[in-house]
Formats: sequence, structure tokens, C-alpha cells
Amino acid sequence: MRNLPKVNMGIVAVSRDCFPVELSASRRAAVVAAAEKAGVKLTEITTTVENEKDVLAALDALRSKGCNALTVYLGNFGPEGPETMLARKFGGPVMFVGAAEETEANLMNGRGDAYCGMLNASYNLGLRGVRAYMPEYPVGTPSEIAAMIAEFMPIAKIVIGVRKLKIFGFGPRPFDFLACNAPIKPLFDLGVEIQENSELDLYASFNAHADDKRIEGVINCMAEELGTGNKHPGILRKLAQFEVTLLDWAEQNAGASEYVAFANKCWPAFQTQFGFVPCYVNSRLTGRGIPVACETDIYGALTEYILTCATDLPPTLLDINNTVPQDMYDANKATLKNYKPTDLFMGFHCGNTPICHMEGAEMKFQLIMKRLLEPGSDPDITRGTLEGRLKSGDVTLFRLQSTADCELRSYIAQGETINMDPKSFGSIGVIGVNEMARFYRHVLIAKRYPHHAGLGYGHVGKTLFAAMKMLGVCDVAYNQPAGNLYCGENPFA
Repeated sequence: MRNLPKVNMGIVAVSRDCFPVELSASRRAAVVAAAEKAGVKLTEITTTVENEKDVLAALDALRSKGCNALTVYLGNFGPEGPETMLARKFGGPVMFVGAAEETEANLMNGRGDAYCGMLNASYNLGLRGVRAYMPEYPVGTPSEIAAMIAEFMPIAKIVIGVRKLKIFGFGPRPFDFLACNAPIKPLFDLGVEIQENSELDLYASFNAHADDKRIEGVINCMAEELGTGNKHPGILRKLAQFEVTLLDWAEQNAGASEYVAFANKCWPAFQTQFGFVPCYVNSRLTGRGIPVACETDIYGALTEYILTCATDLPPTLLDINNTVPQDMYDANKATLKNYKPTDLFMGFHCGNTPICHMEGAEMKFQLIMKRLLEPGSDPDITRGTLEGRLKSGDVTLFRLQSTADCELRSYIAQGETINMDPKSFGSIGVIGVNEMARFYRHVLIAKRYPHHAGLGYGHVGKTLFAAMKMLGVCDVAYNQPAGNLYCGENPFA
């Protein structure tokens, strides 16, 4: 299944009736030509909106061409009533941009005044309660507008995906991880559907797949993917059975939703009843664009899905886990650039990171669970993790979370995974974020975020920040540079 939206971006030009309508139409055509040259796919709607009847005609054209995102282009000052009505009635993600003036030679009859019109558009969007996206500087030449549309594409993808997402949860959230237990009402406010199920539902479905004819093919696929890292081939049958169980559940229970994610209980009763740990399967589904969050972390699943939309790459979900020892820091100074020891931490989880983001990945057993469930014996029911070092590269740390009183909050911090050996177990890596210590204390701790963080490969903070605003998340925190104090930070510390 394809689990990501495909954005079909429509563009509609608008024109105030005391300005030449031809000005908006010709400027729209120039934007479409610039977008085509830049490889940005646009669906041009030839109706130019001047009044409410034009709004209806433009909406019909957008629907007939399957547009699920919209750029409203002020080729001139624009009619603030009809253009904002268009945005509200369209229903999908909308961006407003305006035309810059082209030349000093045509400022008598060819001046559009979209710079002024954007102000009225903003005011009227507020009156209608429409959250439209406006770029940091929303007025430009055709090539600049085409670049703005390209930047809007992944933002629109996030909004579309979230509004059509269903998250399946299996089992109650663990008592020892109440931090992951947040109210689900804000998810419904976003448009996300939730289906919470018992572990018995999952267990019954798993047993019903015992003789599924697809299992052999999945075993072969797993073995080929793991190669020499397949350290416990005897557990592959159960893992393959679990994989087809989850895929069938998604297909059979998506209902009215188009996209899915999972938030599954994964310990400790899971091991004793299912006979394995699900980490490797979680990593495989996440690698295919179907995030599976650990420890029934529903907001973690949503976080991973948003990162998938933002990057077009699989994400992972990691504990913000442990500090980097001083001797490790000293031994790797040449690799660590200008990071201070307190800018570093290790991101860890038992073994859920997709193999595409791992160095030296091996399918092994879960050490923490083995200590608890199989002390002093060979691993059996604790087999099934995917362990290795996180590949180095640019990353974005991100989470969307509800507070206990149902307010949505988010954080974003761009950094990198460091090319150094973490000398530990699990899916693990050393991560550098500038001023991480202060971010950790005055955002993660002060705002009571849970220990799970989404990690997306690439720097996508700009996209995520804009998407959070479009989704109505007012509190979006980020790591402040040295000298910029957080609210509540002690200025004398």
C-alpha cells in the first residue's frame, strides 16, 4: 500500500475588479511556465476569481482535476472576500502568494499592488478562521513563486496525511511509561482517527495467520535484507507471521481513512505470549512508510508519520537516552567539530530503526528484556531486534504531543548523527544538537515531553514549523542559540 499522500497542487489567480483581469491571468501563466521549468508540477485553473460566482467555477475546476492542495495567486491586489471564500470552501491546504512588479517601464497600467493586497487577504483569512500558509516573504517573481510552491508541497502533504490518518493502538500504554499516555481528543481535532484494540485482538489475529501462504516469501525477503546480519534465523517465521498480521490489519481496518500507522505494546507480556520481540518487524513497516511506534506511543506514531511526509524517507523513534561519557568525547574530538559535551546525547531504542538508516545492522536479541525474562539462558523469546549504529548525516529531532489538559505542543531541533562508535547495544547513535543541554532542560523537561523523540533524516525544520502552524499548534519550541534565553531560564545561571 502507498501510505503517503500525493499532492496535486492547483493554482488559481485572483483579480480585483478595478484592476485588469488580464494582468492576473498573464502573471499566472508566467508562474506555471516557471514552475514547469523548475520541475514543479502544477495544475493550472484558468478561471480567474473576481467574484463569488468565479469562486464556484474555480472550485468545480479544482475538483474535476483532482486537486487536493491550492495556491491562491494574487496577480494584482485581489478581491479579499472571494479569494478567502475560495480558501475556506476548498477545504484542503492553501497557500497565499502575490505577484511582485516586473519593471519600472510599466508602473502606470501594469502595476498590480499585490504587496498591498496580501495585507487584506491576511485580515480576511482571520475573519473566516482559515489557516492558510504564507511564505516568509510571500511576494515574488514567477520563478520565486515557483520556488515557494515547491516548499509548500511537503507542508501540504503533512496536512493532507494527518487529516486522513488512522492510528491503530494495541494494548494499554505501559504503567512505567505514563509519559506516553496523553489524551486523544486533540488527535480527533486534527482529523486523525484512532482505533484502540486489546492485545488479545492482536494475538487472535496473529494465531489466525499461522498457516498464511505469504509467510515463506516474507522469510526469504527478511533473510535477503539481513544478509550476514541474520544472527537468529530461527525466529524469522514468527516475525514474518507477525508482519503479515499487521499488514492485513491495516488493510482490513483502515475504513474511511487513507493512511495508517501503529502504536503497539511491545513488552513485557508480548515476549512471553508471542515468543519474540517485534522490533525488526516494526523497523520493516516503518521503512515502507507505515510507522510502528513502540510502547503504545500514539503521539509517537503520529510524529513518525509527519516526519515521513516531510522527508519522503523513513523516520525512527528513539529515546533521548543517555549522555556521552567524557572519555568517549575526548577520544573523538576530531570528529565532533565544535560540539560541546553537553551538545551531545545518544538516541537509542531496542531495535526499531529501519535498516536503511543503520550501519552494520544485525538481527539480534533484546538485552534488557533478556535480563528480565531469560536470565542465565540462551535468548529465545527475546530475539527479534535490529541493532546497529545510526548512519551519520543531517537529522531533525521532532515531536508533536498533547499536554494532560489537551493542548498540542511541538518541538523541532535540527542536528546531525555523528560518525562515531556508540559502543553500546540496540539501534543507537550519537546525536549532536547545538545548545542541546539548554533545550533539554527548558523545553523537553520544562514542558514535560515524554522520552520518545521522532528522528527524521535531513533538515526539515522549516517544513515542520509551517505545518504545525497550519495544524493549529501554537507552541512550537526550538533550540535557542547561546545568549537567547528560554522563558523561565535563569539569567544568572
